[in-house]
Amino acid sequence: MILGSGGKGGRRGRRSLNAEINVTPFVDVMLVLLIVFMVTAPLLIRGEAVNLPKTNSAPLKADPNDAPLTVWVRADGTVLVQQTEIAIEALGPQLVAIVGEGYDKDVFLYADESVPYGVVMDVTAEVRRAGFTRMSFITEQKTR
Repeated sequence: MILGSGGKGGRRGRRSLNAEINVTPFVDVMLVLLIVFMVTAPLLIRGEAVNLPKTNSAPLKADPNDAPLTVWVRADGTVLVQQTEIAIEALGPQLVAIVGEGYDKDVFLYADESVPYGVVMDVTAEVRRAGFTRMSFITEQKTR
């Protein structure tokens, strides 16, 4: 006579514990967060409205993880450092206050194409006087 022929040694009503981790909800949440960050990251970069000169220059090679130090010159001649308006004479000390001494990366200069050459050179001279030797003049690509 055979008793308890349930196949699991007589433990019909009990379930065995599942020791596996279900990662599907975790992956779903991570994918949603990835999409949210991919959509919002380009919107966080804010710039000034300037009409950049159009040239046939090659694109800049910059590290996308570094926030560049930017100087903007609007069409009316006002100068901005990281979107903060400043006088040209105070440009050098402001740059040093932002990044300190020994900044070895490029300072990006966005100048409107209608700004007189003398104003651009004044800004460049102030940046160089503050000890920043590397500058990149930002332009747009010409369209054919």
